[in-house]
Amino acid sequence: MASVHESLYFNPMMTNGVVHANVFGIKDWVTPYKISVLALLYDMTASKITLPERRRLNKLILPLQQGPDLTLGQFLKTVEECCPQTAYAVKLRLHEMADGELKDMEYFFSTLPTPFTAFDSEAYKTSVVGLFMRHMLLAYNKLSFSQVYKLYKSLQHYYHSHYAKPADGTLGLTEDTVGDRIDRDELDSPLHENDSTPSRGPLSQKQAEYFLARQAYLLKNDENKALKPAALQEELNNMLKFNPDFAEAHYLNYLNNMRVQDIFLSAHSLLHYFDRLILSGNEGKSNGDEGYGRSLRYAALNLASLHCRFGHYQQADLALQEAIRIAQESNDHVCLQHCLSWLYTLEQMKGSDSTVLTEDSVKMAAHFCLPGATQGKTAHKLMDALKDTDILHWKHSLSELIEISLAQTTSIWRMYGKSTMALQQAQLLLNMSSLEPVNFGVQQNNTEAFAVALCHLAELHAEQGLYSAVSEILQHLKEQFPPHSQHAKLWMLCNLKIQFERHMNEGKYHLAEPLVTAMSALNKTEGLYRKAQVLKALNRSTEAYKILQRLQVHCEKSKCTEVVIRVMLSTAELHWESSGFSTALPLLLQALALARQHHLQSLASETILHLAFTQLMLGVPEHALSVLHEAIEPVLAHGSVIDKGRALLLTARCQMAVAGFGPNGHGQADLHLAALAVDTLNESAAYFSKLSCKERLRDVHYLQALLHRSLGQTSQCNKSAMLFRLLDQELQSPAPPVSMRL
Repeated sequence: MASVHESLYFNPMMTNGVVHANVFGIKDWVTPYKISVLALLYDMTASKITLPERRRLNKLILPLQQGPDLTLGQFLKTVEECCPQTAYAVKLRLHEMADGELKDMEYFFSTLPTPFTAFDSEAYKTSVVGLFMRHMLLAYNKLSFSQVYKLYKSLQHYYHSHYAKPADGTLGLTEDTVGDRIDRDELDSPLHENDSTPSRGPLSQKQAEYFLARQAYLLKNDENKALKPAALQEELNNMLKFNPDFAEAHYLNYLNNMRVQDIFLSAHSLLHYFDRLILSGNEGKSNGDEGYGRSLRYAALNLASLHCRFGHYQQADLALQEAIRIAQESNDHVCLQHCLSWLYTLEQMKGSDSTVLTEDSVKMAAHFCLPGATQGKTAHKLMDALKDTDILHWKHSLSELIEISLAQTTSIWRMYGKSTMALQQAQLLLNMSSLEPVNFGVQQNNTEAFAVALCHLAELHAEQGLYSAVSEILQHLKEQFPPHSQHAKLWMLCNLKIQFERHMNEGKYHLAEPLVTAMSALNKTEGLYRKAQVLKALNRSTEAYKILQRLQVHCEKSKCTEVVIRVMLSTAELHWESSGFSTALPLLLQALALARQHHLQSLASETILHLAFTQLMLGVPEHALSVLHEAIEPVLAHGSVIDKGRALLLTARCQMAVAGFGPNGHGQADLHLAALAVDTLNESAAYFSKLSCKERLRDVHYLQALLHRSLGQTSQCNKSAMLFRLLDQELQSPAPPVSMRL
């Protein structure tokens, strides 16, 4: 954020008892709170303090100097937590001045260590403490006698208001001080250590810079530690009341309004930010990495993103062109990469082909966008491109782009069906130390990249049935990204998908159905696909088919290949139930070709399972078993628990069919294949038990009973039959024909 210009506040010398010294060219003024800070610094230099206490106090100095004014109670409490002895000494020194006379305050300023002579203390002229003392001494020495008197009266009020009884209301001041009475609301500013509520009254330049830098940093990296939206808005309104032309405050106002999705006020604040920069006479400074030029190009980029959310594509395009022009003038490659990403997003929103933009992204060494993978690039070419750009990112310490690249790599590996690699990339991002300096005790963990990685991590754990770990990850996401925050929709959709899949696996369709509405509000495509799944499970095939056809047309137009393949598989399942298994074959072969063309291994394996099941139902189990061998290995290596169970159950059924076990258990049995089928069914039962898939466990026990009966194993047959009966009674629903279910 650009520096605050020197003429920050245009106030008279005295406002509500606070003496302003910036009218003399000094950027700070003396307040009762700053006298308390001076007393603390004096006692730190004059008294002996243990080393741990001195370290704690040294860490406290800068926030106390640059932060907003605190009440005396808050100030003493903060110091007391670090060093009770020093807090007591400060309290005594303030008591001497407040309960004494004006000459006591004069004596205190005269005894302060001079920054130009205190070579062996913290007050040396080049130190932070020395500069602060020098500013305060210069400001104090410039005051007239009447201003010094008013400062002394405000110090008395500041001190005594802390010890006044709550029932007293306000202090009883004499008639000659009524005109100089300080508004208690302005004095009683709460402690900003936890940023719970805003301060009151005008801030000095240093205080304003510190406040804006802190809040902007927290909004970017850890929104929970920033002020609440209403409190921050009140503080910014107070700041703009004293200086309406404060451009940086308008920009922070824009960020704050974006938190609560107030689009109108966000655009209003952003336009004000543009206007104030131009009024300041620095609109021509578009070159350089810092200053107004950097702020202008990123403001234009933010304006473009705002219009994208509105759906105002023409205005977004104009704002993007402006941001690109300024970024090119200043040779800002990072900004240009962000512009290219938004150009791609804009082209996708308009339904245009954005392949050229992806190729340009590779050529200019930007982060290789995920859409490049959706165009069917082979994995090794894509990873080579990512590796080349990552080298540049690390070389120039572009930490944000490194995080984006790792999050994209996680998404790409999941899209390819390599869950182990996706898990590794997500863990790499979450355990990576940020290249940016850690400010205000906050690590860089509030960005979209971290939200994406954590959502992938939650889904990967859910696929393996580790729902307790999923709950912990989602709880962390809720705390890190509150519901009103910008990236909260990511974990909301992730949470809904996990719940939906869990209910569907457990056969609780009545619980899965209400989730569809919430999912549609966040992602229309996902909502429609899940709605079709629920309708199909409820045997409402006609409605499901209409939705799937509409969804396929939409996804083919938007080139969402993954959803197109899933829709084809669901449509093939509807064909099984209606027009027969042979009619599903062309659709499955088309889906398999698409999956292989785009190197989507998980979807290719899923399609092969459907093909094998179709062949089994068409009476060619030998071909089905040979086809299954191609898919079983990647499913067991990278698939979810439900996919592993389904694949093994289908393998067992193929083995039974090849071995000669008909539906009624007659025929000459191949004992070797029968033994393999028993083991396979036991393994699939273990997977289904992990997810409480009772309907599928019922199918497994039914087949186990058939096998054991045909092999003459009466005790095992009775056990499997008993388990089947118990589950059948518990489910209280007729079991669908095993021959019609994958």
